[in-house]
Amino acid sequence: MRDVLRLLFVTLGALLPIVNPLGGAPIFLAMSADLPAHAHHRLAFVLARNTFLMLAAAMLVGSYVLQFFGISIPIVRVGGGLLVIASGWRLLHEDHPEPVAAPPVNEAWERELGRRGFYPLTFPLTVGPGSISIAITLGAAGGFTNLAIVDLATNLTGVALVALTVFLSYRFAARLIDALGETGTVVFLRLSAFILLCIGVGIFWSGIVGL
Repeated sequence: MRDVLRLLFVTLGALLPIVNPLGGAPIFLAMSADLPAHAHHRLAFVLARNTFLMLAAAMLVGSYVLQFFGISIPIVRVGGGLLVIASGWRLLHEDHPEPVAAPPVNEAWERELGRRGFYPLTFPLTVGPGSISIAITLGAAGGFTNLAIVDLATNLTGVALVALTVFLSYRFAARLIDALGETGTVVFLRLSAFILLCIGVGIFWSGIVGL
């Protein structure tokens, strides 16, 4: 039991700082400010679900997929780092979005949920190349022994807890923005976009060094 708890904390400690749901919350709000409140809450659930599915898939089959296509982890970091840099640059220079009236029909925001639910909010902003490479590394030693199956179940439990943290951070992100006020929100969004840009540069450079 002690080993299971230790592995669970290792998984959480490895993934949570990279996923960083609290840091991504203001960016999530900036990209969903034009959606009605119920769509905003639904989008938080969609992103949490996608986070779990992507990390679990990377943990289970990621190493085999990369090996099949002849892609190394450094290449994933270079390509993903470029995506994160592009997203951070765009957020840093775009005008602060003003909330608009809700669409007249539900289908309008439902299409938006489908469009934004994966790119760019899930990938690469929430689950980027860094967290994917970590998930692949955690699952790389997997096998079909009883011990490996227990370790895999523990890792998946950690991934589920990370996804839950993403949901809670995004679902209640508006309260943080309300506490900051209009000026504080703009400053926080700009700083978050700049940090995202720097993270992208770091991921890109680590891929270059690996290559």
